[in-house]
Amino acid sequence: MTMELDEARARELEEKFDPEIAFRPLGPTAGLLVGALLVALSCFHYYTAGFGLLPEMIHRGVHLSFVLALVFLVFPLTAAGHKAEPLATPLKPLGIPLADWLLAALAVVAVLHVPLIPLDELAFRVGNPTDSDVALGLVLIALLLEATRRTIGWPLPVIALIFMAYALAGPHIPGILVHPGATIPQLVNHLYLTSQGIYGIALGVVATYVFHFVLFGVFATRIGLGQLFLDCAAWVAGRYAGGPAKVSIFGSALFGMISGSSVANAVTVGSLTIPAMVRLGYRKHFAAAVESTASTGGQITPPIMGAAAFLMIEFLNLPYTTIIIAAILPAAMHFLGVFCQVHFEAKREGLRGLTPEEMPDLRAAFRRDWPAVIPLAGLIGLLFLGYTPYFAAFTGITLCILVGLLNPRRRMHPREIWEGLRDGAKYALAVGAAAATVGIVVGVVTLTGVGFKISFIVNTTASDLAAWTGAWLPAFIMGQHALTLMFALILTGIVCILMGCGIPTTATYIIMVTVAAPALGMLGVVPIVAHFFVFYFGVLADVTPPVAIAAYAAASMAGADPFRTGNTAFRLALGKALVPFVFVFSPSLLLVVEGFSWSSFLVALFGCVAGIVFLSAALSSFLLVQTRTWERLLLILAALLLVAPELTSSLIGLALVVPVAVAQLARLRAPALA
Repeated sequence: MTMELDEARARELEEKFDPEIAFRPLGPTAGLLVGALLVALSCFHYYTAGFGLLPEMIHRGVHLSFVLALVFLVFPLTAAGHKAEPLATPLKPLGIPLADWLLAALAVVAVLHVPLIPLDELAFRVGNPTDSDVALGLVLIALLLEATRRTIGWPLPVIALIFMAYALAGPHIPGILVHPGATIPQLVNHLYLTSQGIYGIALGVVATYVFHFVLFGVFATRIGLGQLFLDCAAWVAGRYAGGPAKVSIFGSALFGMISGSSVANAVTVGSLTIPAMVRLGYRKHFAAAVESTASTGGQITPPIMGAAAFLMIEFLNLPYTTIIIAAILPAAMHFLGVFCQVHFEAKREGLRGLTPEEMPDLRAAFRRDWPAVIPLAGLIGLLFLGYTPYFAAFTGITLCILVGLLNPRRRMHPREIWEGLRDGAKYALAVGAAAATVGIVVGVVTLTGVGFKISFIVNTTASDLAAWTGAWLPAFIMGQHALTLMFALILTGIVCILMGCGIPTTATYIIMVTVAAPALGMLGVVPIVAHFFVFYFGVLADVTPPVAIAAYAAASMAGADPFRTGNTAFRLALGKALVPFVFVFSPSLLLVVEGFSWSSFLVALFGCVAGIVFLSAALSSFLLVQTRTWERLLLILAALLLVAPELTSSLIGLALVVPVAVAQLARLRAPALA
């Protein structure tokens, strides 16, 4: 198996399969103009990261004006626009419809209206908006919803519309959700003129943290760090049963350190591992599912992680280093869950590993690409020294460029710097529009107080379910409070997965943290634990049918059935679905929570690992040999009991595994005895 990464091919595949960067066909002149705007956006963020951010509203306004203008220039009105010829006509200047030019210009005017109002004047207009404020606010809301629809589809705009309708119709809502209501000027005032809505935390995080780390990941890949990670993964895991699938897992884990995008991870690593898995004997849909599931780990793998990790900094007011440390074990458990199912699948099917001739020369790889480690080491070092994340990213990007220009074994052409700045900004468009739209949802929640009402509904429902279950479940397995918390977690997790079917992880995280995390807080869950729980289940979005974009991208590369791939990817991801429940009941697993102790940590870690292994064996129908139905049922029950906080339930769970182990060993020895 050749593990040589073709970066140009990987970028081509990503543009083909990732709808968030699927631009309309552009002619040479339009392409140059759009490229220049994308590079300008990257340069703006690169400069401000190193030499100081602009005032909050101005910084966010400049970012959003670039994002919305570019969205209307590069994303067509309908899917048919992706196939349109980029021919210039009077109604299509430079091949882009005149209407989109007008929408882009109108978006810039509407976005920059608020940041350009002097602060002392804005203070008097908040709560008493002028007619022009209301008009431009309505225009921006409409344009924002349309931009979000073009980039990620209908679900998030529909959710935003429902929340706005709820804000306006408050007095007419029956039951506990009733509220005094708001007029259109009041709603626009809150969403447009304050930092509680469109210009809120979500947009601010994208404009001050996420952009810089995505740009770092683009440059780190170009100077050879991604290739080095893949070579290391192949050397570590390739020789064992089902080698390419395990290379996919380790490669995605390492590549995820510099890429917070599931699709980017899937198409880059998958361009090498999926064909190798298929050649080795894996079914196409399974090969694609392995890669897509492993690739979702990029969003939870330190130090880059996804946008949601940076949002935690603002929501929880914690240093990024704390978030990184807390994320280490959950990320490891994610990859362990995928690894276990892949291993059991390989053993069941009798798939071999890579031969020595197919293995990469790790020594040669380090001789060629060791300078690529310098920027990553510099970035991590500055983070742990207490520098701001965006300055650490600025330093990492600068080191990437210097290494690329000076490394004689993999020299980067100045044209590639331009392309890196351009490609880095591409990822900002969809997430920027989505973040601003999520600001509408958050703004309605803060305006109406609906979050606390939803928390009351969740906790009441969980309490009723716990009372019904507690009537027949022995108390020594799980007490009333633990049962209530368990059902609240299940309800929250289900909603996260359902929302993830239509909107990106970042948007799911923000909405669920706003409306659901308070419910967990009322049950005594520490804030960082509640946030990680929501974050972790939101990550399942990219492999949750019917909108599993990472799984569908991998399926297209493998020539597999997309829906079958999505279902298999979701099954592979379930191996680590126990992890969030473990760290809710045993917060020591996150390492940084108050009251951490090594004894509770080790107990939680053992239960988590054992639960993942048992559940993976049940889902894969293989442990030491093929499992039978009764064995799979006992393994699932054992895995669930290991999640419970009481020691008795964990011991019962371990006891349930004993007959399974005895039966498995007996069948394993039977052929030898015969």
